[in-house]
Amino acid sequence: MNNFIKNNESKCFAFGTIFLWASAFPVTKIALSYFTPQTLGLVRYLSATICLLLIGYIKKIGLPKTRDIPKFLFSGGMGFFLYMITFNTGSIYLTSATSSIIIAIAPILTALMSNLLLKEKINVYGWIAISMEFVGILFLTLWNGEFSLNIGALWMIGAAFVLAIYNITQREYTKTYTPFQSTTYSIIGGTVLLSIFVPESTSQIMAAPLKAWGIIIYLGIFPSAIAYIWWSRALSIAKITSEVTNFMFVTPLLSGIMGCILVNEYPSLETYVGGTIILSGLMLFNLTNKNDIKGVKFYGNNYRQEKSYIEKNN
Repeated sequence: MNNFIKNNESKCFAFGTIFLWASAFPVTKIALSYFTPQTLGLVRYLSATICLLLIGYIKKIGLPKTRDIPKFLFSGGMGFFLYMITFNTGSIYLTSATSSIIIAIAPILTALMSNLLLKEKINVYGWIAISMEFVGILFLTLWNGEFSLNIGALWMIGAAFVLAIYNITQREYTKTYTPFQSTTYSIIGGTVLLSIFVPESTSQIMAAPLKAWGIIIYLGIFPSAIAYIWWSRALSIAKITSEVTNFMFVTPLLSGIMGCILVNEYPSLETYVGGTIILSGLMLFNLTNKNDIKGVKFYGNNYRQEKSYIEKNN
C-alpha cells in the first residue's frame, strides 16, 4: 500500500485536491441555508486568510512590495470578492453538478481573454473547443425557451468570468512572486474587500449554530487553503503536468454524487446534455493546450517557479 501511494503520490494529491474542490459545491448550498451569499463569502475567506497567514508565517513568505498592494486588491476583488458573491448567489438556484460544470469554463474564458489582451495564440482545435463550450452554455441557460434564461446559470457564468480575469492577473503576478505568495496576498485582498459586509453579517454570525460554524471552517480551510497546497504539491512532483490536470474532469461527477448524498439533489436533463458538450470541449482544449491548464482556480501559475519554491522549503 505504501509503495502504491509513493508511486502515485502526485495523483493522490491531485485527487485529494479535486475531491475538496468538488465538495465545496454541495457544502456551499448547505451553508447558504444559514448565511447570505455576502456573509458566507466573508466568513469563508476570513477562515482561509487565517489559515494561510499561519502557513505563510511558517514558510516565511514575507510581505508584498508596497507598490504591488493595489494589484493584489484588484486580483482579490476579482477572484475572491466578486467571485464569492456571484458563485454563492448562483449556487442558490443550481445543483452542485451544474455549478461545477459552468465553473469549468473558466480556463476557456482565460484562454480567450489571453488571446484578446495578451495576444496569446489559440490553435484551430482550441477555437473548436471554445465554440463547444458556448454551445453547452446555451443548453444550460436557454433550455426552458428562447426568452427563459436560467438566472442561476447567469450568476455562475459571471463567477467563471471574474475567475478568468483573476487567472489573467496571476499570469503576470507569478513573474515576480511564487504562486503561493500571489494567491495568499490575493485572498487577503479579497477578504479586506469582503469586510464591507461585516455590519450586515454580525447578526448572522452571532446567531449561527455550531453546525454552521463547522461548515464555514471546513470551506475556509479545506477547499480554499489545503486544496491549493495539495495542488501545488501535485504539480511539483508530477512527471508530466497533464497527469495532474486531467483529474479536473472528475469534478462535476464528484460534486454531483456529493450533491445527491448531502443535499438530495439530482442533475436535470439539461445538465447532462449541456454538461457533456462543455466537458467534451474542455477535454479537447486540454489535450491541445496541455501547458495552459493548471487547475480550476489556479490556471496560468508558473509551474517551474512553484516547483522550485516547494523544493527550497521542504
